[in-house]
Amino acid sequence: MSNQQQQNSNPPGGRYGAGFVPPKEAMEYNCADCGATNEIKSREPIRCRECGHRIMYKKRTKRSWPFLARFCLPTDIPT
Repeated sequence: MSNQQQQNSNPPGGRYGAGFVPPKEAMEYNCADCGATNEIKSREPIRCRECGHRIMYKKRTKRSWPFLARFCLPTDIPT
């Protein structure tokens, strides 16, 4: 394969090409009024499918976050 052909085989913009945005997954939200669970994708209107209420709460993530807890005694604080 020549050098020119290798350059053309890798399009600009990465794996999907220039201007292509991979589809996003729907996020789950809970309605503040009726408590129903709704899946809402990006660019979709924020509205409950059961009651039409517009205040939604995002569900808590199940991914764990590292947390470093330190205990500070009053003798450890510099004066």
